[in-house]
Amino acid sequence: MENIKLVKNIKYYNQEVREEFLETMSELLRHEKFKRLADYKQHFKCTRLKHSIDVGYFSFYVAKLLGLDYVSAGKAALLHDLCFHKKAGFKHSIKMLRQHPKDAIKNALEICDLSEKERDIIAKHMWLVTLCPPKSIEGFVVTFVDKYCASKEFISSIVLRKYAYKASRF
Repeated sequence: MENIKLVKNIKYYNQEVREEFLETMSELLRHEKFKRLADYKQHFKCTRLKHSIDVGYFSFYVAKLLGLDYVSAGKAALLHDLCFHKKAGFKHSIKMLRQHPKDAIKNALEICDLSEKERDIIAKHMWLVTLCPPKSIEGFVVTFVDKYCASKEFISSIVLRKYAYKASRF
């Protein structure tokens, strides 16, 4: 239920698309294994669950606007970071940039079926860090939405830290 609230808190963009996303992805959003992502930090203060829902929704929305396979884009985007390792140190982070898409596919296959396109989207969502680009336009959508969301999370973390520091000086 908490995951549904996270989606409903996405106030911007089209209400109709948000409801369609919720309806289409409800089984994944309610899955216990997917809910476990709430226990893991993704980018600074953001949980992996919130990040995955944001990437899923925005990929679904953009793909729909472009007349693409928005269901596959949304599903693959929701599952693109379905892995359960904690981040630790720079060397570990570099290794995980390459490893986590493989782990995400393995974990995703435990909770649902994936088409070849969805597997490729998840496997290649780290393009620009890795050398293999996605095979589909939907894969590029998910890749760039993921980078957008990560950047937004990073910037908001810096802003929050800056204001928290200023408040602590009083």
